[in-house]
Amino acid sequence: MSEEAIRILLVEDHAFTRDGLRATLNLEADLHVVAEARSGEEALERLASVEVDVAVVDIGLPGIDGIQTAAEIRRGWPEVRIVMLTAHDLRQEVFAALASGAAAYCLKSAKPELLLLAVRAAAAGSAYLDPQVAHHVLGGVRAPGSAPLLTPRELEVLRLIADGLSNKDIAAQLGVSVSTVKLYVQELLVKLQAADRTQAAVKALRQGWL
Repeated sequence: MSEEAIRILLVEDHAFTRDGLRATLNLEADLHVVAEARSGEEALERLASVEVDVAVVDIGLPGIDGIQTAAEIRRGWPEVRIVMLTAHDLRQEVFAALASGAAAYCLKSAKPELLLLAVRAAAAGSAYLDPQVAHHVLGGVRAPGSAPLLTPRELEVLRLIADGLSNKDIAAQLGVSVSTVKLYVQELLVKLQAADRTQAAVKALRQGWL
């Protein structure tokens, strides 16, 4: 391993997949897997004892999932960049991953060079989205000053947030689960580039989107 090599924590519960990812990453002179974990809890333990630049995290972990693991890593080790790995191209997963603090999002089915690109981009402080999932985010981008592409349900949730309702109250009013409301809120924060619910509501009201 060269002195400048990017130090990687690999968080994946399936041994076969983990072996493949390790081999792919360690073949590169500038990348080195310095620690591995089979769960989010184990990943947090590893970070307490090993210096890491990038954490490659599977979204579907047992116990605390990849989304929560990423959020915990961002809270405890803000300097560690996160690459989220998933087997699915799901819109809600993409936004939840980005809202949790992931710098990159990559499909497991992608070519190995795309994972390498994602890790290097994250380590450099950039963002990376797998081409197959980029349309989810780009679909929500509009010209500065114009309203983002919000779905009717997202606008409804945003209005209820602006009215001061909690996630639980919104869930009751819309007849959906609290976890579903949380996903809508996460998407809104990403689309509106807001730090929290209050900021999202204030921004929407100021721009006249509600």
